Amino acid sequence: MRRFPDGFLWGTATAAHQVEGANTSSDLWLMEMMKDSVFAEPSGDACDHYHRYPSDIALLKALGFGVYRFSIEWARIEPEEGFFSAAALDHYRRMIASCLAQGVVPMVTFHHFTAPLWFTRDGGWEDARSVGRFARYCERAGKALGDLVDYACTINEANVPIMVTMMREAVGVAGGGGKRVRALAEAARLSGGEAGRFAPYLSGDGHAATPNLIAAHRKAYGVLKPLAKGPVGMTVALNDFQADDGGEALRDMANKAINEQFLESLKGDDFVGVQTYTRVRFGKSGVLPVPDGAERTQMGYEFYPEALEATIRQAARVSGCPVIVTENGIGTEDDTRRIAYTRRALDGVLRALADGVDVRGYIHWSLLDNYEWLEGYRPKFGLVEVDRATQLRKPKPSAYWLGEVAKANQL
Repeated sequence: MRRFPDGFLWGTATAAHQVEGANTSSDLWLMEMMKDSVFAEPSGDACDHYHRYPSDIALLKALGFGVYRFSIEWARIEPEEGFFSAAALDHYRRMIASCLAQGVVPMVTFHHFTAPLWFTRDGGWEDARSVGRFARYCERAGKALGDLVDYACTINEANVPIMVTMMREAVGVAGGGGKRVRALAEAARLSGGEAGRFAPYLSGDGHAATPNLIAAHRKAYGVLKPLAKGPVGMTVALNDFQADDGGEALRDMANKAINEQFLESLKGDDFVGVQTYTRVRFGKSGVLPVPDGAERTQMGYEFYPEALEATIRQAARVSGCPVIVTENGIGTEDDTRRIAYTRRALDGVLRALADGVDVRGYIHWSLLDNYEWLEGYRPKFGLVEVDRATQLRKPKPSAYWLGEVAKANQL
């Protein structure tokens, strides 16, 4: 079988902080701008998508995609606790309306890594009040936007904090390396917060954040379900965890803590978003290095598109939810490798579909070459190249290839 089911969703994705630019009220803006930042470079103007979204959405549609997954920025909507910006909400309403006007299905993520500075300064997701704070934001944004939202994702990769924390622990820096600890202390000082309370999503304590993130999704799901026009779910970062001889116990421990406790919490949701890039292999002493001679991506991990099929099957089995692949892609300067990676990943989607797994769409990461967090602008995940000086967009061969796959609905 090479054809996808009728109604299969084809799209591509971005995240607000990575493409909009000038997200000055967010926690990461402060951390990027610090003298001794842990970030390779600041996000700055990013791709200026905040102003250029109409032409970017038109480009996405022209290439052949029918879905745009993007995030709205909490830091813009609630830049100080309790103040909700009508102007920011109006901006995102125009953005969603632009999708609909161009025949593109909007898939809106309510939290994609960044948060308002006030939130992170006051304990972030490690503080139990985060649950109510996030639900309040979702309710206000849902009331302003929900009647236009075809698909809603509450939290992007809610398992990333525990994943990052456990990986730090695995290499013997349980409290974090010195530079990270100093950066958090300096961010707390600069923001006027208490030492030890500044807790950003990507570099805080995942053990403390996890129960609050799970509870926040559950509460946000309840808030958004009656407000959103369409299905509501959450996305999960799923590595294909594998074990060599002797590594089974460590693999199972990581799988339970990082993947399955989150998937189990989603039972009864409208869908689960699967976001997969590679595999992680365990030996008896811990995480194994990438095999000798194996191809690596710009992010340093193994070129292994077959991981997607395994995580789709796991997500469907454990959560019981329909699956949408909400992120899958590769950081590479060689666009032929992007096509090869995506073709092999889609082969896996087809195999899962042939076995009866309920997979409803494939959203490629990402639309644009954008800001890749700690790595800055070096890794190239985009189907569309962005000139850093002029902001000129130039679709790559992979954009045209995947767009044709989407239009034909077959590989």
